[in-house]
Order: sequence, then structure tokens, then C-alpha cells
Amino acid sequence: MEKEFFERLAQKGVSRRDFLRFCSLLTATLGLSSSFVPKVAEVFAAPKQRPPVIWLSFGECTGCTESLLRTMYPWMADLVLDILSIEYHETIMAASGHQAEENLKNAVKKYQGKFICVVDGSIATNYNGAYGKIADRTFLEIAREVCPQALAVVSMGTCASFGGIPAAKPNPGGYKGVKDALGLKTVNISGCPPNPVNLVGTIVNYLLLDRLPALDDLGRPLFAYSNTIHDQCPRRSYFESNNFVLEFGSIEARMGYCLYKLGCKGPETYNNCPTVKFLGGTSWPIQAGHPCIGCSEPNFWDEMTPFYRENIKA
Repeated sequence: MEKEFFERLAQKGVSRRDFLRFCSLLTATLGLSSSFVPKVAEVFAAPKQRPPVIWLSFGECTGCTESLLRTMYPWMADLVLDILSIEYHETIMAASGHQAEENLKNAVKKYQGKFICVVDGSIATNYNGAYGKIADRTFLEIAREVCPQALAVVSMGTCASFGGIPAAKPNPGGYKGVKDALGLKTVNISGCPPNPVNLVGTIVNYLLLDRLPALDDLGRPLFAYSNTIHDQCPRRSYFESNNFVLEFGSIEARMGYCLYKLGCKGPETYNNCPTVKFLGGTSWPIQAGHPCIGCSEPNFWDEMTPFYRENIKA
């Protein structure tokens, strides 16, 4: 089975070394020792029974799905599809229209209490959920029917976790995150979009240890959201050692020092962007010179703006 697995990877142009490097990154992200690398690799190479997944898309922009499908490793999406049985996902399934909705109904019935429900996007609650519909049913109606029957509910992205941009003022549709809309316990993988490594890490944690990861008080996996951006930021030590007071457009700011005075919300934002980065670990917003906008925090669109001015609360 292992030989067949690596042959499939080779056909995609992925070497054994690249795959094991990815497993090492995932193991480190989960906070596990290097001795777990072979076990993490085994989750992908010799998966047990694939857990069924129903992926619901509500008030969203499809960015969270695209962040997974167009991830830092072009083949990571294939690995995820190998270890999961995706029963319903509007973006990637071949079925459409009535057939797609029939697939959803059948999957929920067949795997009741056994499937993982991933929700992408927030849920309209005002006017009985009339501000968002699929197949003549509101987001709220679908969520109330499907989510309580799941083994676990994973909110993918800030919209599903906390309401996100659809919930920004004045929010006439009453958009909310899944937990607030339904009163259910959820695993919140926040970010706009979140790093796909955090979703894969959550899945691998479940398959490897037979349990979901430990969560913070906002329902986010501690392995990814236990430290602030500022605490992990490589620019921080330079800023503190030189005690710079930066003005917008100053030479120091342009040279790449701490962006706090330019509006960076890193001191208030919990995420692992500085350590896992994006695009194969190439870069992340602050490394590219852009202040953190706090997108993984609740109500970030209202509370973190204006994005390019120092936050007086911090």
C-alpha cells in the first residue's frame, strides 16, 4: 500500500522527500515531537476507513475552499481527498441542481452521527433566514437540519466561526457564525481565509489521536491559535531592541521594521501565520510589508478598522 501511495505521488511530480517535508511541517504545526512524523505520514499513506464529510457553503466568497484547493502544496488537496470521503461539496462535486440536493439528503441519512460537517460561511438569521437560500431553503433551515446530526462541526473561516464580513454593520440579514446561529459547539478555524494547514492539522489530529484538538475559549485549535501574531513576528525583536517610534512613510517603516505604528493588529490577533506562512512557507502578509488586519478575530471588520491607523485600544 505504501509503495502504491508513493507511486501515485510520483505521478504528480511529488518526491518522497517533499511529502515527508510536508509531514514534518504538519507535525510541528500540531506541536508534536519529530517521532510522530512517520505516524502522520501513515495517516495519508495508509488511511483507515475514510471519515465522511459534508461541506456546507453559506454566506461566503468561496475563498476558504480555494485556499485549500489552491494551497501551498498543489497536491495537498489530493491528499485530503484521499483521506476523506467528501459526500457533498458544492464547488467540487460533479452533481448539480436536484441531484446535488438529493446527494446531501442521502448522505445525512446514511452517515447520521458519523460524518464531519464543515461549514464555510456565516448564516443569516433575521426574517427566518430569508437573506440566504439554496434550492429554495434558507441557510438557517439547512444548517438546523444537517449540523445537529454531525459527529463534529468545523467552522472553516472567520465567516463561519464568528460571522465575518457578512456580519459587519449594519448586518440587515442578521448574519452570525455557526455556533451563535445554532447554539452548537464548533471547532473554529478562523481566518480570511484560514491557512489550509490548520484544517488539515485538525483532520490529522482526529485521525491520528482519535480526537479533535484542544480548543481555546473561542473554539479555535490551540495548536494554531495559542499565540498572538506579534509574539511570533520576526520583526518584533528588531523593533523592541531599537525602540523605534515609526511614522507612516518613514525610512524605518519602509525598511521593514515593526508595523504597529502603521496599523498592524498583530498584538491583538491570535494565529500561526508567522510560523506556517503561505505559498509553501514562502511568505505571509507582514513579511510582504502589509500590516496584519486581525482577520482571525471576532468582529474584525468592525473592530479592527481603520486598518492603516494605529489601533487606540492596543
